Amino acid sequence: MQAPAEPTAADRKRWARYLVEERSEGAVYRRLAARRDGEEREILTALADAERRHEQHWLDLLGGEPARLPSAGIRSRMLAWMAGRFGLIFVLALAQSAEARSPYDAEQYATPAMRADEKVHHEVVRGLAARGRRRLSGSFRAAVFGANDGLVSNLALVLGIGATGVSSSFVLFSGIAGLLAGALSMGAGEFVSVRSQRELLAATEANDHADAAAADLDIDENELALVYRARGMDQDEALKRARRIVSAAREGVRRAATGPVGAVGTDHEIVGSDWTAALSSFLLFASGAIVPVLPWIFGLSGTTAIVTALILVGVALLSTGAMVGILSGGPPLRRALRQLAIGFGAAAITYGLGLVFGVGAV
Repeated sequence: MQAPAEPTAADRKRWARYLVEERSEGAVYRRLAARRDGEEREILTALADAERRHEQHWLDLLGGEPARLPSAGIRSRMLAWMAGRFGLIFVLALAQSAEARSPYDAEQYATPAMRADEKVHHEVVRGLAARGRRRLSGSFRAAVFGANDGLVSNLALVLGIGATGVSSSFVLFSGIAGLLAGALSMGAGEFVSVRSQRELLAATEANDHADAAAADLDIDENELALVYRARGMDQDEALKRARRIVSAAREGVRRAATGPVGAVGTDHEIVGSDWTAALSSFLLFASGAIVPVLPWIFGLSGTTAIVTALILVGVALLSTGAMVGILSGGPPLRRALRQLAIGFGAAAITYGLGLVFGVGAV
């Protein structure tokens, strides 16, 4: 689209806003790059350089640095603040959403290269965020599951018990018992799960027996190649590696390859310590399960304690749901409300059962 000969005051105001936003985004990428190394640092630095080129475009249109500039938007200021304080994945997840909403598609003064840049930036940021999500997925899933399980299950327990009309001390005892029972169950289950997985992987892990026997082979190396093909290599690559192993072994060099046969074609998930996993699950569940019990711990009772527990758990569910939404690139509000509905739905069912089977005389 042909740009008008004389820009209006509204045009210049819009350019100034673009200038500020580009500077803010560039600063975010530079701060993130300063905290990384290797390839991720190079990519983030390149993004910052691209934002600087966009910044220069608006400076040229404005005829230099304006005397006054508008403030950056709330999202940009929040990203800039978070870039130096929070993890890369959290900031990139928010930056991904920001890059997805480029204003340049409808901006006649933006160049085609700038519009293309913004689309590329979105894909680059999404790729970096995806790396972080993959690294985070296991531990994040466990954290959300453990804390939410504690929140929902113990809220349902104390509301169900409280609705029967028993004393506050009995509700408190039930909540603490539910916390310990659930946390111990989670910890024990995680211990058994991780220990079993480690034992399973140990039983299927490849070894270097074939390497050790390579020097004694009196057959063609094609048979050794079958070992590598069975572990995932294609035929040509397996044959080449088998020939290297046999040749090196016959010359007295047992380890000419980059690693033992057992290192080929294995793509097992790295499994952590069973005790660490058990303790983490215990603490995560307990951190969620303690929240619904807090009103009774601090001496509240009856309806006041129930309402307070609902508020505390509601805030916690909304927070975890919003965080899931941010990190997954989805709408935080929708994820938060979904989490809240699930938690309160379970609590409502047990509370209703408590009313039905109430034992107010107890």
